[in-house]
Amino acid sequence: MPCYIELHAHLDGSVTPTVAATLAKMQGIVLPEGIENRLRVSENCADLNEFLRCFSLPLSLLQTEEALSEAVVLVLSEFQNDGVIYAELRFAPQLHTERGLSQEAVIRAALHGLSRAPIPANLILCAMRGKGARENEETLRLTEKFAVSDGGVVAFDLAGAEALFPTRDYRSLLEKAHALSLPFTVHAGEAGSAEDVKIAVEAGASRIGHGVRMASDPSVCELVRSKGVFPELCPTGNFLTHACDRTSYPLIPFLEQGIRATLNTDDPAIANTTLSREFALAETEFGLTAAQKKTLLFNASDAAFTSPETKKRLRAAVLQG
Repeated sequence: MPCYIELHAHLDGSVTPTVAATLAKMQGIVLPEGIENRLRVSENCADLNEFLRCFSLPLSLLQTEEALSEAVVLVLSEFQNDGVIYAELRFAPQLHTERGLSQEAVIRAALHGLSRAPIPANLILCAMRGKGARENEETLRLTEKFAVSDGGVVAFDLAGAEALFPTRDYRSLLEKAHALSLPFTVHAGEAGSAEDVKIAVEAGASRIGHGVRMASDPSVCELVRSKGVFPELCPTGNFLTHACDRTSYPLIPFLEQGIRATLNTDDPAIANTTLSREFALAETEFGLTAAQKKTLLFNASDAAFTSPETKKRLRAAVLQG
């Protein structure tokens, strides 16, 4: 039985048609025809901005406490069926307040779902590029309030349209997270540049969401390697958003340089993928070896925002897998 570790998956981007049908039934919502196409980006996706527009439907189903709680359980159950033994789900609380929920109520609902999860899992709270400073500061405050080492909210993130809202505009927010001793990751080097990765690392990020575009700058690659920062690579999503093409995908080069890359899905429902498919893709298209697969899994166990005890169990599972 394979064992996978998922570190970069968005809750709203993980709402498959099956999950959507359950959430809609719970709320008396009639889903539109052609639901699969509404929840899945076209292979002709123009860029990250078009990709992000696919979130409107799943977000509309995640605006009540009951739906949020159940979605966490349903998504993690689908991950379990794919062989995932530990997962971190991330979401932006401010995007789930359209029907009057506070950010804190959103988080508590997700935590209730986490308490019923079928596999060990944790939550990452996302601030959003292009949203108001007040909302992002509130997300940061709540990350600090709810932060635990395991079994709950474990880290902070910055997500959204990187090309439109560069990382440098959020340096002070990231520095505040670092000053609070909060673990955090940053979406950087996806639609932006290597400079976005550098800013995130210098601000204290221990992980980088995507980071593929740092491959063009050896000095940034060396910075990431020397500091032991973990890129969270998501190949299928990167192909669809044109962050990187298939012929120059840097997964194997990163590993060969000693960069501690991990492999993830990002938005499995929208990208129509699973973590097992991502590993299969890496094997068939990039020539990932069995030894390199182990390295990716060990990297993920070390990178996980979780307790030393859980990391130890994950490493043991990888060794036995």
